[in-house]
Amino acid sequence: MTLCKTIGSPTAAIMSDKQNQRPGGVIMGSSVLATLLLGVALLVPQAVGAAEIDTGDTAWILTSTALVLFMTLPGLALFYSGLVRSRNVLSVLMQCFSIACMASIVWMVCGYSLFATDGGGMQAFIGGLGKSFLAGVGPDSVEGTIPETVFIMFQMTFAIITPALIVGGFAERMRFSSMFLFATLWLLIVYVPVAHGVWGGGWLADLGFMDFAGGAVVHINAGVAALVAALVMGNRKGFPRTPMPPHNLPMTVMGAGMLWVGWFGFNAGSAIAADGAAGMAMLATHIGAAAGSLAWMFREWIRYGKPSVLGIVTGMVAGLGTITPASGFVGPGGALAIGIAGGLVCFSATQMIKRRFEIDDSLDVFPVHGVGGFLGILLTGVFAAPGLGVFSGLGLPDGATMGSQLGVQALGAVATLAWCGFATFIILKIVDALSDLRISGDEETEGLDIVLHDEQGYNL
Repeated sequence: MTLCKTIGSPTAAIMSDKQNQRPGGVIMGSSVLATLLLGVALLVPQAVGAAEIDTGDTAWILTSTALVLFMTLPGLALFYSGLVRSRNVLSVLMQCFSIACMASIVWMVCGYSLFATDGGGMQAFIGGLGKSFLAGVGPDSVEGTIPETVFIMFQMTFAIITPALIVGGFAERMRFSSMFLFATLWLLIVYVPVAHGVWGGGWLADLGFMDFAGGAVVHINAGVAALVAALVMGNRKGFPRTPMPPHNLPMTVMGAGMLWVGWFGFNAGSAIAADGAAGMAMLATHIGAAAGSLAWMFREWIRYGKPSVLGIVTGMVAGLGTITPASGFVGPGGALAIGIAGGLVCFSATQMIKRRFEIDDSLDVFPVHGVGGFLGILLTGVFAAPGLGVFSGLGLPDGATMGSQLGVQALGAVATLAWCGFATFIILKIVDALSDLRISGDEETEGLDIVLHDEQGYNL
């Protein structure tokens, strides 16, 4: 993208002046000189001044911001609330809504500053506090080719959806007050440092780590946190012996459709421009989602004899989570391969977590988002490489080979997993000491809607 654009055309003005020239030479020559000097004056500020806002890029990122927020409210909220039992439907909606509000304020107060500004001696791991409360940000502030206000809002929506995803790991059993405190601390202690390390000029960015739209920052982070929360809190009452089917699959499918549409802003918006990279990311995202859906559907059909609605929408989320880190680096062939791998691997991970290990990650956050994000990070290092025929990608960082990039990708994924797992465990223990994490067995039987909110989702 070109940051500076020429305003007007002095050459055209000179040519017009010459065409209208009459005898009397000095006056007309002075006119030519004046026009030339005016043209130079107009050009000089463009050459040395601040970057110019591109209205096309700005319009696309404004749209993408709305799409990513739409993923959380109402997309994820409906997707999750349809999967729980009817007595807990409002609790999930409340958790998603309150996290969206909390994360917005935290991002404004200090989250954005810690993500995006220079952290001095700690720059490799965290930013500074120079833009706390968004100090110095005004309508004329520019980030690249878009207003900084738009960039702040776009990144804010990622900070909203990531802790909201974790809700699925402890659904139907965590106290609202504990959830709110946990989500606030987790956002600052886990999400912000990882986001800074990958996208804010931190140590992973310096290594050439490739994560276009959040395979590590969003999906590994949320998946690992959900798994740790499920392990710390223990299984729901009756799990795995008592069946706990979704209470409203149409609601879940509706939310899944919103997630699919919103994900175009999530991935294609991460190009931070309305250009070919955004177009390719959108195409790769759609192919990855479709491939993940069908891979899960056929795998389930083969194993259980019937394809399920829950299976195909879960496969869609698996495909989207897996293609996310690669979406801006691979072509359509790579997206197809990554989507299929995401659907198949995440299906097996779901069976293993719940059936073999009997871990009650209520809404399959770790096997879908955590495993999908980890797989997508690794496959980015493979399918971003050129020379793979129809599966060729758009290129690796300068000097990188497929082997070296795989090493960087694995390091970043493992580091994210380790930091998130350790910090999430500590945060949960602190919150539990301050306010019991879990409701009692009797309260769980009655349902969180009545116990915590004194309301019911359905009054029939």
